[in-house]
Amino acid sequence: MSSVTTEPIMETSSHSSASRTAWLIVALLVPVALLNYLDRQMLAAMKFSVMEDIPDIAREENWGKILALFKWVYAFLSPIGGYLADRFSRRHVIAASLFVWSAVTWTTGHVTTYDQLLVTRAVMGVSEAFYIPAALALIADFHLGPTRSRAIGLHQMGIYAGVIIGGFSGYAADSPTLGWRWAFDTCGIVGVLYAVPLFFLVRNPPRLANSIERPHTSPTGALRELLGNSSFILLVLYFTLPALAGWVVRDWMPAILKAEFNIGQGKAGVSATLYWQVAAIIGAVTGGWLADRWMRRTLRGRIYVSAIGMSLIVPAMFGVGYAPRTGLLGVAIAFLILFGLGWGFFDCNNMPILCQIARPELRATGYGIMNLVSISCGGLADWGFGILRDRHVPLFGIFGIFASAAVISVVLVLLIRPRELDAPQQTREAA
Repeated sequence: MSSVTTEPIMETSSHSSASRTAWLIVALLVPVALLNYLDRQMLAAMKFSVMEDIPDIAREENWGKILALFKWVYAFLSPIGGYLADRFSRRHVIAASLFVWSAVTWTTGHVTTYDQLLVTRAVMGVSEAFYIPAALALIADFHLGPTRSRAIGLHQMGIYAGVIIGGFSGYAADSPTLGWRWAFDTCGIVGVLYAVPLFFLVRNPPRLANSIERPHTSPTGALRELLGNSSFILLVLYFTLPALAGWVVRDWMPAILKAEFNIGQGKAGVSATLYWQVAAIIGAVTGGWLADRWMRRTLRGRIYVSAIGMSLIVPAMFGVGYAPRTGLLGVAIAFLILFGLGWGFFDCNNMPILCQIARPELRATGYGIMNLVSISCGGLADWGFGILRDRHVPLFGIFGIFASAAVISVVLVLLIRPRELDAPQQTREAA
């Protein structure tokens, strides 16, 4: 009699403990995601102060190269970082990445030349490349189907919060008592200090320990398996095309709003980040909840929610490009909000969709490859946008191209064929 009543209690207790651990992982990584994107957005928001203080940057094209170099280095090393996270410890990769990029962030506040800034952004690309694939794979390891999109969505909220706070850095740059160098110094010190407790608090999932019994997939074997998967190729393309718009919006929008609407650097930075990032938070929470519920009915639930988000991006891009012709900053902000809602739906489901087409042992590697292609193209978009701005190409035409890319993306994601790859793992845990 006693054994009959005790077993369910023990099972419930074990499940509750595992659930608390899973959400603790998300809570610990949200600040890391914030710091990961805070640095990137600060540079964009403080562009005019940095260029004034480092005059040999000189041209918009050179500024575009600074933005692009970070992305190209980041993109190239993302698959390597992902493979290391799959092969060894996700915990070690995450903590080391945070420590190094935070040290480089501090160093950025002390550069005096264009070449030095190029070097620090390149090293920043090296260190940050290892975080996102490892972090998202770790969250996916702890969160199975019922909570995966919501967990990823909460982590992405940290990214959006980093962009928002980074947008306010324009005010710090304009302050005679603070300045742009203070912002980088402060951000760097905070990250270095947080990396130490993070190393001890984050844990790898039991799956990683159990996987030692199975032979590890070689880098060439992992690459062959992923690139031989047509759904993975479609996901890479789907992940990449919106990035052309996403990176330009993040990196160039403060400068665009300042130039097109004749507003101050601080106001431009906030207007370019706050509203659409808040919308992205709402989109990520809503999209994650909706995708997890939709998955109860069909394996394509996350795909459908992501496609809805991408459909919102189409009119948003047309609107952002047209807004300067109205002379109304509010019009630009309204379409940026629409873009943010769509981006949240899209962003919270990329790793969960990957989990439906790639084995757990290949997820960080797979996301690294996605980053390689996506961010490489994002770097080209940043550089190319700087060149087009120097040549006074109309914004409506540029953002019209982004809108067309979003239309293609909707078609691509609907062609993906998902599978329930976590079913065996769920069965073992239930047993």
